[in-house]
Amino acid sequence: MCRSIKTLRPPATPEVTDEDIRAAALQYVRKVSGFRAPAAHNREVFDQAVDAVAAATQELLDGLQIRGSAARQHSHP
Repeated sequence: MCRSIKTLRPPATPEVTDEDIRAAALQYVRKVSGFRAPAAHNREVFDQAVDAVAAATQELLDGLQIRGSAARQHSHP
């Protein structure tokens, strides 16, 4: 149903974009919900879950300390 979610932390993925994070969040929510595309009556809660998972993923990546790599700097609103 859904492809594997790739590792987003350095050095596995040196450049992580907002699109990478959103794609991973979408894959996670699809897998957990069992819906590739939710029905209209579930769209709002599905989209909110994707947003929440993306935000949690960004927080995680921002907080990780990776040995041997420079501190990561993000400029997210």
